[in-house]
Amino acid sequence: MKTLGEKIKIIRKLNKLNQIEFSHIIGVSQGTLSELEKDKYKPSLETVIALKLNFSVDLDWLLFEDAVISNTGIFRVQIDNLESNLISGFRKLNLVDKQEIEGIVNLKLKRYK
Repeated sequence: MKTLGEKIKIIRKLNKLNQIEFSHIIGVSQGTLSELEKDKYKPSLETVIALKLNFSVDLDWLLFEDAVISNTGIFRVQIDNLESNLISGFRKLNLVDKQEIEGIVNLKLKRYK
């Protein structure tokens, strides 16, 4: 089972951020982030909330489970590395580029109908 610190590091790595960038986003120092990732202590409630708000972290997974999952209504689905990388990259795009990607996906999906 992965530790809380390991899961925080996974979130950072999946979003392709270094410790300085990630710590700035979640409102802690780089040193504090390093300590959290090494499980030297537990994150504050404010840090957990920042992870949820900034990275849409599934709090059940973060606090209780040992799999990368995402809630979709009442169901849970497994997200593999490819999907995770696509989502991470997609979130960094501007609106026009996101809409272009959506159009490409819709064209590809028409093949399977």
